[in-house]
Amino acid sequence: MMINLTDMKTVRSILSRHGFHFSKKLGQNFLVRPDVVRAIAEASEIGEGSHVLEIGPGIGTLTQALARTGAEVTAVEIDQSLGRILSHTLEPYKNVHIIYDDVLKLDLNKLMGDKEWHVAANLPYYITTPILLHLVQSDLPISTFVFMMQKEVAERIMASPGTKAYGALTLAVQFYCTSEVVMDVPPSSFIPRPAVNSTVLKLVKRDKPAVEVKDTRLFFRMVKMAFGQRRKVFTNAMKAGGISAEQGKEILAACGIDGKRRGETFSMEEFASLADAWYDLIYKDKE
Repeated sequence: MMINLTDMKTVRSILSRHGFHFSKKLGQNFLVRPDVVRAIAEASEIGEGSHVLEIGPGIGTLTQALARTGAEVTAVEIDQSLGRILSHTLEPYKNVHIIYDDVLKLDLNKLMGDKEWHVAANLPYYITTPILLHLVQSDLPISTFVFMMQKEVAERIMASPGTKAYGALTLAVQFYCTSEVVMDVPPSSFIPRPAVNSTVLKLVKRDKPAVEVKDTRLFFRMVKMAFGQRRKVFTNAMKAGGISAEQGKEILAACGIDGKRRGETFSMEEFASLADAWYDLIYKDKE
């Protein structure tokens, strides 16, 4: 029998029956709003024959919605104490496989093989960024990510140059993915209620990065310099990052960029230009 896990009374009854206690350490907030669950499943673009990875199924609310599409669902749950609950709530779904492990330690290459995958998750807020970057920056065969996250983090991902939210996370995600807001979600949609608002964000992996660069590593080192010294003009940020004053002048001149600007005002294209100029300088010095 299918269990309605978006009904508050049903959820509280299940948790009480199994003696479950929420873990603050694991950031457990279980989604119980039906329209949000449906929206995540629909945004994931899955159906019969699709493969979807869910991170942190909790009691199985989103897992049920994903399974009902006919997709093959692999759910990774770090809290083994949820095992009895999930065995109960997901019993009708033969297309669900649960792995009790830390997704950051799991061999996802082995799990995914060469099939196309989608990822859906109500991410624990304390570890959203590490999980997000681990997956987005990987070579895993994932085409679409639909993540519930703290609204503030979503705003940072969607930010534009020169805004307070714009930063290294913005560039790290936008370099590899397009992004769009699916919906905002209030605290009342969870048990227990978090202290912040949430956002469902959809990320689609680009066929190739947003900008072409000669060395991806240098691109992200340049970004790190800019936001590691956010309040400094970029000339000083480069010095703090190990680029000499003379080298800095040459890099900036090659790009036609004013070093008195702060790095937080640079577009992705400008960071790419700076990284390529740095690359050219490194290899010119080695000639």
